[in-house]
Amino acid sequence: MDEDREALDHESPRHYYRHNRLKQLRAFCHAAQERSISRAAERLELSQPSVSLQIQALEREMGITLFERRGPRIRLTPDGEALYEVAAPLVEGIDSLPEQFVARNRRQQLGHLDIAAGESNSLYVLPDLLRAFMEHHPKVHVRLHNLIGEEQIHAVQQDRVDIAVGSNLDLPDDVVYRATHTFELKLITPLNHPLAEKEEITLEDLAAGELILPPRQLTTWRLVNLIFQQHSVPYQVRLEVGGWEIMKRYVELGFGVGIASAICLTGQEQLAIRDLPAIFPRRTYGVMLRRGRYLSPQARRFLELIDPEGFGEAAEWDGVPGSQESVLVPGRGPE
Repeated sequence: MDEDREALDHESPRHYYRHNRLKQLRAFCHAAQERSISRAAERLELSQPSVSLQIQALEREMGITLFERRGPRIRLTPDGEALYEVAAPLVEGIDSLPEQFVARNRRQQLGHLDIAAGESNSLYVLPDLLRAFMEHHPKVHVRLHNLIGEEQIHAVQQDRVDIAVGSNLDLPDDVVYRATHTFELKLITPLNHPLAEKEEITLEDLAAGELILPPRQLTTWRLVNLIFQQHSVPYQVRLEVGGWEIMKRYVELGFGVGIASAICLTGQEQLAIRDLPAIFPRRTYGVMLRRGRYLSPQARRFLELIDPEGFGEAAEWDGVPGSQESVLVPGRGPE
């Protein structure tokens, strides 16, 4: 009781208790339910004088009398009944907040996770990650959208997906990219092709008219085109194909040679795999999000699974970085 009165001495009762409105209302509601100040104090694990002071402060601030006091028993006045009708749901809601949050979060575990990814990431990066995620979160419905290039970007911008996994050379300001995987580009040739045995491969070797590349709108084609243009080497593309698996098959059949990301090379192919000239950078693949997007619990857990260190504080990364990470990193360098 001395501590309560000291607090009141150092600060005006009106100002002090206004900042403790929840305490006042909780004391009042418990006293109304118990019809006893002492039993309310026991329920709140407070002293009886402390509960009395809280109720008295509420009465003074509102200019009303809340209880009729008859010895140890109390009963609500008409004003007290009116206030209790308003205050009880508020106090109950605040006091049950942790349980409500847990229940709501549990319901969110039954939600869905939408991921946009192209063929290479869907086939080579995501399977193990999705298997682990779905084993730990079996009630989350995962939807994998087969999108590439600008399709991915538009899906991210329009919130049709939670995240996109891939890479893109031209990212708008409202899309943030973080690299999670890095792969070299490789030359793939038929087993009996002259370049399979050549000691050092040059840009001129690649420009001889046998190139098989992905479609023009994809990053690999644009990267290869940029390298040839920067070094003023004219080149021809013999065939454009719609995916790494198709490219590998056509190279195996002898249609030409391909430039493919090592992401798709398993070592089981009937192909010769060679290093490209060191001027070719390595490719990164990663996660794209709309800047400022709220991440659902499912998306956060999936990001943490992809990169525990990079996304361990995913709540602070919802579009915060001021600059994009690079889709390309330097190659092997001079040998």
